Amino acid sequence: MTTTLGRFAGVTIDCQDPQALADFWSAVLGGRVVESLPGWRRVILTDGGPVLTFQPVPEPKVGKARLHLDIAVADAGEAVDRIGTLGGRWTGERHDYPEGAVLVMADPESNEFCVVQYYQK
Repeated sequence: MTTTLGRFAGVTIDCQDPQALADFWSAVLGGRVVESLPGWRRVILTDGGPVLTFQPVPEPKVGKARLHLDIAVADAGEAVDRIGTLGGRWTGERHDYPEGAVLVMADPESNEFCVVQYYQK
């Protein structure tokens, strides 16, 4: 029998304004913002899930991300509107699958993520 090497603890996102992104993601997911290292911010989720850490970097994001977060929502349209009021945006990209709809979003620094509305069976 094999044992696991570790457990999934969180995701670190490079960004130019850690406080602004931490505030955005805290509002989207529910959580509190703390400083983890000088200049860094971390969102501790209220549901006890993995943490999001925001690492300051001088360069802006360029190109498509190779990793993104999927956020399950009850109503994709409502989520798009709420994310827009928080400073994010819908990219206009939508994918419909038998199990649900996926809308590609961007946070205030254009990091892509998806809102996913699963259909009831």
